[in-house]
Amino acid sequence: MAKGRLPGNPMQLLQQIQRLQEEMVKTKEMLAQETLTVTAGGGAITVVITGDQRIRSIAIDPALISSGDVEMLQDLLVAAINQAIEQSQTYAAERLNALAGQMGLGGLL
Repeated sequence: MAKGRLPGNPMQLLQQIQRLQEEMVKTKEMLAQETLTVTAGGGAITVVITGDQRIRSIAIDPALISSGDVEMLQDLLVAAINQAIEQSQTYAAERLNALAGQMGLGGLL
């Protein structure tokens, strides 16, 4: 197949796209329920984030707070949250791209 050309008949392609859209909605709903757990600072901070990049919880080791090092706590929080967002985005992209690949439309996303 030449690059830039649509495969098969246009009606079939439209049906595939419609099925993909429906499956993407379902997948996004599932991602909102799935969680990833990310730690930073050797486990001193734990962030739980959903597959649609919503923070569910942040746990901080009390020893980190009692140390009084506010700057270190802030740095670790930023690092943990950024890492959680990146992992969640990667996870979601993998799920959505896999869905498109299963439907034979991997090149469209």
